[in-house]
Amino acid sequence: MNRRILVTGGSGFLGSYLCEKLLERGDEVICVDNFYTGSKRNIMHLLGNPAFELIRHDVTFPLYLEVDEIYNLACPASPIHYQKDPVQTVKTCVHGAINMLGLAKRIKAKILQASTSEVYGDPAVHPQVESYWGNVNPIGIRSCYDEGKRCAETLFHCYDMQCNLRTKIVRIFNTYGPRMHPNDGRVVSNFILQALQNQDITIYGDGSQTRSFCYRDDLIDAMMRMMDTPDDEHGPVNIGNPGEFTIKQLAEEVIDLTGSSSKLIFHPLPSDDPKQRRPDISKAQALLNWQPSTPLREGLKKTIAYFDALLKTDPDFCRFFFR
Repeated sequence: MNRRILVTGGSGFLGSYLCEKLLERGDEVICVDNFYTGSKRNIMHLLGNPAFELIRHDVTFPLYLEVDEIYNLACPASPIHYQKDPVQTVKTCVHGAINMLGLAKRIKAKILQASTSEVYGDPAVHPQVESYWGNVNPIGIRSCYDEGKRCAETLFHCYDMQCNLRTKIVRIFNTYGPRMHPNDGRVVSNFILQALQNQDITIYGDGSQTRSFCYRDDLIDAMMRMMDTPDDEHGPVNIGNPGEFTIKQLAEEVIDLTGSSSKLIFHPLPSDDPKQRRPDISKAQALLNWQPSTPLREGLKKTIAYFDALLKTDPDFCRFFFR
């Protein structure tokens, strides 16, 4: 039976691809976005599909629809975006979760929260397991996002306990791929755009801090699998690629793949920037029968091709900086 599915943040980097995959499966999809960081260019190719509907809406306000499932992805996810308006970021995380959970309660829909590895903060446990409570600064420059997402998880847990709601939580680790915002301030998009233009590649800190990079397609596959788990499986479940790379290694890989003449330059590390990040995905492997299949080098090639085409077709979009 075809499902009617709501995707908040549906015009974003991940949300747009999720909409696409749900439509391919035969579902009806309602995409909700206020276009704060999402882009219509990401879903333009879907607008002619009779099973796709686009609604411009801010999830900090209530929404009344009839759907079977809700994927709650609405929130700016990169530091440069979520730090621009930290109050609104907290509201999107918390009020957005309350409004979507209230909708799910009213219509008895299943609902999934796209949480984040940022709930672990600058982790003292490595790799990070779901049982780890995290090491988060509640009044730091990143806290609007970190603590907002932590509170959203609490809300999902409370609605599950109190209202017997069918909730799901996934914790997303660094994800990259086509449709990333060119100026989201993330290392993958920054490095690729700088390398393609033979500009100096900016590394914050000495480049020894580590991240684990999961390709977009693998992430969305896991998210859809999580939604389809039995109702008594709530999560949270880590979704990411356990392959761990230093930031310097990533920069060198991008330079090699682009054939760039870029040089590495180093700047001070921002406050509260995690020193290491790698998911333990044992739970996802067991529960979802899932593990990432895209090696970093292969995923980077596809992402580089996307940004290369974007630079050629819309250089002004790539020069836009969020201020």
